[in-house]
Amino acid sequence: MTADVIEPGTIEAPVGQLPVLRLPDRSVFSSRSQRLHALAHGHSLGEYLEFLAALAEAQGEALALVSDVPLPSTVLLDRCREHGLPPLGVQGWSRAPAWREVLRHLARTVESLTVPDATRAAAGRLARATNDELELLATPLLSGEYGKVDRACAPFVAGALQVYWTHMASRIDRSSIALPETRSLCPVCGSPPLASVVRIGGVEQGLRYVSCSLCESQWHEVRIKCVSCQSTKGISYYSIEGDNSAIKAECCDACQSYLKIFYMEQDPYVEAVADDVGSIALDVLMADRGVDRSGVNFFLLGGDS
Repeated sequence: MTADVIEPGTIEAPVGQLPVLRLPDRSVFSSRSQRLHALAHGHSLGEYLEFLAALAEAQGEALALVSDVPLPSTVLLDRCREHGLPPLGVQGWSRAPAWREVLRHLARTVESLTVPDATRAAAGRLARATNDELELLATPLLSGEYGKVDRACAPFVAGALQVYWTHMASRIDRSSIALPETRSLCPVCGSPPLASVVRIGGVEQGLRYVSCSLCESQWHEVRIKCVSCQSTKGISYYSIEGDNSAIKAECCDACQSYLKIFYMEQDPYVEAVADDVGSIALDVLMADRGVDRSGVNFFLLGGDS
């Protein structure tokens, strides 16, 4: 593992107008599936990456079928913007039944594939679960009580919730959402981040965007700054020696946490969810250093998939 320490303030956002919020593109799951397939070849987690690729493909199919889902009213959007609150906040938003139908679609799709017996069993259980049972599975994922999560079912439940929140986020006017001064949580849904990506091209060249773990939105944050505690001191970068320079762990001395950062300049095809799972060796090394991960990837919570 190698580490670099960079002084705060050496990389800042350019002066002038810049896109501070990127709402999700509805092709996100199709792109993720392609990336997961590509990463699976020769990878020690190849079987799991292929499972996630199939799940992402099913997510894309489900997203195209979602309709008639309630969205925030103009009054609610105005109120949230005034107070810097996420209009689709996971703690306050009442989930519509559509998310459960998405979950059943994902479960039935995976149940028909060649997957490990434990995965097929979890899919079958979800496909035939009652509405109340499915709601109980969603609550700990959204509230951050990961110790209470049914880990065998987590990829399916999280996948369905992602589709549901991505659909809503993609339908909201970006100008109706205000970014709060502290950007440690998603300004659209209030979920924790997954990772961040330094983008390429046009006005976004060199800008760092933090990726939401749930609704697929991305928000701008200056570089050399801890997303979790907002500290600009003691920020260092770790990578696996001889590995892909497009992937690093941004570590903060102040809160002793890290969040992965991906550089499109080194690999233009990086995708936050896929490459986060694909670089799990970096998580293992950071854990060995005693540093906690500040964000969450619902597909790395464990289980038998």
